[in-house]
Amino acid sequence: MAENAVVQSDSWIWGWLSWSRSSTTMLRAAEKKILSCLKTAYRGWYVDIGPVVGNADKIWTISLNEESPKTPIVLLHGLGAGVALWCLNLDGLAAQRPVYAIDLLGFGRSSRPDFSNDAKEAESQLVRSVEEWRREMQLERVVLLGHSMGGYLAAAYAMKYPERVKHLILADPWGFPEKPSDYASKSNVPLWVKAIAFVVQPLNPLWAVRVAGPFGQWLIESTRPDIVKKFTPLLKEDVGIIAQYIHQCNAQTPSGESAFHAMMHGFGWAKYPIVKRMDQLKDDIPITLLYGSRSWVDNTVGDIIKQKRSNSYVNVQVISGAGHHVYADKSETFNKHILEACELCDEIEKPTSSNVNLKIKDASDECAAKDDEEGSKVDRIEPPELTSSRPRSS
Repeated sequence: MAENAVVQSDSWIWGWLSWSRSSTTMLRAAEKKILSCLKTAYRGWYVDIGPVVGNADKIWTISLNEESPKTPIVLLHGLGAGVALWCLNLDGLAAQRPVYAIDLLGFGRSSRPDFSNDAKEAESQLVRSVEEWRREMQLERVVLLGHSMGGYLAAAYAMKYPERVKHLILADPWGFPEKPSDYASKSNVPLWVKAIAFVVQPLNPLWAVRVAGPFGQWLIESTRPDIVKKFTPLLKEDVGIIAQYIHQCNAQTPSGESAFHAMMHGFGWAKYPIVKRMDQLKDDIPITLLYGSRSWVDNTVGDIIKQKRSNSYVNVQVISGAGHHVYADKSETFNKHILEACELCDEIEKPTSSNVNLKIKDASDECAAKDDEEGSKVDRIEPPELTSSRPRSS
């Protein structure tokens, strides 16, 4: 667990700020408070996946509507997040099928082992941890949904274990495009900012949260009030618990964060971008990509994937008004797209661009036929007999 994990690149900072020893308890309390707002009953437990990276790795898991016979959805969060940040989606998704959300290995309440510093090996370790979790859970096939870094890992998982993925859903995924070769020359970043970025490059991405010590929650509330406000519809006056939860997720040993640091090529790109590996993904795996129209993630990659997979089912949706946290910005629209993708898999075993288009045509023809039938019924209705409203004379 986190207390026994090996600390990585900003270990001196984390050791200096050992005030956060109780953060595992505080994290559990913050998560419980957020999830108490759900209408659907859920359960949470640790799944022992064995020595995948550490000696005895465990994945924190929550589940809803396990009794449903439909194909389950498995949710993989992004960098620095955890299961509770799906709180705006869990009720809506669980209304129709089983839902499982996990804290990825090295994040949230899961074990925090010492990952490799090699990008390919770190990715492989995270992917293996997801597979070992699936195997322990005895889930034959799943609809795999990943946000941001979780989208990157979901795609990498689908490449390695295609027989386990019924539908791949990528929500504003990180690590897909290549980093432009002329990015440094074209960017208008001031020289002093570049100098600071160079100095902190060896540190993990969320090092500032740990440097802030007991002021970490305040730092999140001050710098990213937009994230906190996204959850107001559900949490009302308790919305501040989101900042506390994010803080406690990242105040502990930055294990998974170090794995991300190993995989990244500058914060916005991956050393091994997914778009260059799309040929490794089997053609019969359908993909739904959901982007936020205001996100910093490059959504043109969705069109590139669609071109590369011309014989496969690829549905690209850009959700208006949503940013990178598309699942929270427009949760109802997001949930609608997810459920539609799941229903498609229920109806068609292996969706492709051709058989989905054929199904759409058949449905359209059926609707037109019903409309014609209803129209002919109206034509056959005889007009009512006109009667006088005057009283009869005696």
